[in-house]
Amino acid sequence: MRAWRALHAAVVVLPAALDVQLRRDAGISHLEYYALAGLSEQADRTLRLSDLAILTGAELSRISHLIVRLEKRGLVVRRPDPDDARYTNAVLTEQGWELVELAAPGHVATVRRLLFDGLDGAGLQELQHAADRIVAALRLSDLPLAPTIRRALHP
Repeated sequence: MRAWRALHAAVVVLPAALDVQLRRDAGISHLEYYALAGLSEQADRTLRLSDLAILTGAELSRISHLIVRLEKRGLVVRRPDPDDARYTNAVLTEQGWELVELAAPGHVATVRRLLFDGLDGAGLQELQHAADRIVAALRLSDLPLAPTIRRALHP
């Protein structure tokens, strides 16, 4: 029970803490940052909205609304996918790129401080192994997880 409560607290509180840090330091939510960072990691700074939903673990409708908000702020633009017009791409703008560059150092420092600084090499390996086993169990689960969530288990 203690292990479960500790894991539950970490799963709930860590994203909330990262959200607070990013809103304070960069004016964006954790989900917004994760979406923008995901775009910034692509060679052409472009992803289909459906792929962005998988990357972030969010429902496609939530990502669609998020991208509309980010587009209004000039951080992304939406474009039809040139390979298949049924899909929409999100493209990171220069302003979006600059925001990711601004936010990344503080975000990385916070993740390191909250998650990794308390672990030595063995602890980090244990965390990796435990997370791998949890993900493996989730992959095998017959629970009716949302399609974007299920696909996020298969990087």
